[in-house]
Amino acid sequence: MDLLPNSAPLARKLRNTLIQYHSTRDSEWRVAKKTKDATVWRKPSEEFSGYLYKAQGVVEDVTNRIVDHIRPGPYRLDWDSLMTTMDIMETFEENCCVMRYTTAGQLWNIIAPREFVDFSYTTSYKDGLLTCGISLDYGEVRPNFVRGFNHPCGWFCIPLKDCPSHSLLTGYIQTELRGMLPQSAVDTAMSSTLANFYSDLKKALKT
Repeated sequence: MDLLPNSAPLARKLRNTLIQYHSTRDSEWRVAKKTKDATVWRKPSEEFSGYLYKAQGVVEDVTNRIVDHIRPGPYRLDWDSLMTTMDIMETFEENCCVMRYTTAGQLWNIIAPREFVDFSYTTSYKDGLLTCGISLDYGEVRPNFVRGFNHPCGWFCIPLKDCPSHSLLTGYIQTELRGMLPQSAVDTAMSSTLANFYSDLKKALKT
């Protein structure tokens, strides 16, 4: 088990990595799934042997409210059907924290419940916000869970210029689920999970 890292340099590095993903040329992405709420693309990850996923869709709400529903806090557990528990383990300055959360089984439990411990950071980006995270090897793994690992992930939420009450939400996710899993099952689950994330979020914001 590692000690907690210094939050400021980790936050800075994480932000720079996400901005780099956000500037990746369109030609490098391949469409993985398209729904009325979002489009999901993917490209080989530079961090591990799986994929970096990009998801994007317009959400009918203001940036701050959307990000409050995504980042660690009381809203997330209420609407995110994949997340089953969430605890803030440590809090730092400047919108940084370490959270531990668990996810439900997927694909008829081919993918068993997972546990993650993530460093999370929320900061301004252009006219909107970026909330991002990366997993840490920290804390004891709870029984009955496989410890997964999120390589740099994040959500850019930017108000639309011609309609500031709507926001463009763009996510970058690369999750290493670990354990003995067929890669095809992981890829199917990731695309569907990201598309469902948008539809569930939109429903939550309307309530």
